[in-house]
Amino acid sequence: MASGNDIKAATETYNGFIKAATWGTIFCIVVVAGVVALISS
Repeated sequence: MASGNDIKAATETYNGFIKAATWGTIFCIVVVAGVVALISS
């Protein structure tokens, strides 16, 4: 079984990944919206 420190490190890594994925998704949506606006104008 993993020690408490391993679980803490894994949780921090997971939270960092989720935060990065969230910001990446937001950035992609903004870029797509900009491209759609340029194409439609």
